Amino acid sequence: MGNLIIALDVEDPENALNITKSAIGLADYVKVGYPLILNSGLSIVSKISKMVPVIVDLKIADIPDVSFNIANKIMSYGAAGFIAHGFVGKDVLERLRVIKGEMYVVAEMSHPGSLDFITPVSEKIALMAREIGADGLVAPATRPERIKRLKDISKLKIISPGVGAQGGSPSEAIKWGADYIIVGRSITSSSNPKEAILKLLNEMKH
Repeated sequence: MGNLIIALDVEDPENALNITKSAIGLADYVKVGYPLILNSGLSIVSKISKMVPVIVDLKIADIPDVSFNIANKIMSYGAAGFIAHGFVGKDVLERLRVIKGEMYVVAEMSHPGSLDFITPVSEKIALMAREIGADGLVAPATRPERIKRLKDISKLKIISPGVGAQGGSPSEAIKWGADYIIVGRSITSSSNPKEAILKLLNEMKH
């Protein structure tokens, strides 16, 4: 489709389902996180998965057994994949890798605070993710040159947040090697989500 992941960072389940309906045939995935799950329960993952594949983004970051139990529970509700932090180390990622489904590792985040602690070790995380057989990395559209560097190191698929409200350019992210861009507020806050999606897909081509 359009190399697009919609971040459903909304709390209301009806709103989430309506946005998802607008995304059918246009978005490759929707990304569901804490705001929606805490308000709706994990059953919302099952409902959304029937329309568009879901990546659950709880940025798993705990000891190996706890991380495994979290991810295993997520996947039992029909998710296509999950996101875990890479800074927790190789033993956690290896434990998670046995779970069937797509596994994305956060190498670097899109906000300025990532520069404080995560970015300085992001290249080591990228290499570790490759070694354990992750499906992809999370790398920032707000710093597109980092997408290329992390992709060159890992040889993995890149999903890239920070487009739209955070200032990242969809076309630049794709140009620098992102396989999918992650977009939230510019779609979820729109009065016409389908129109916003179509506009964004058009921008990605230029």
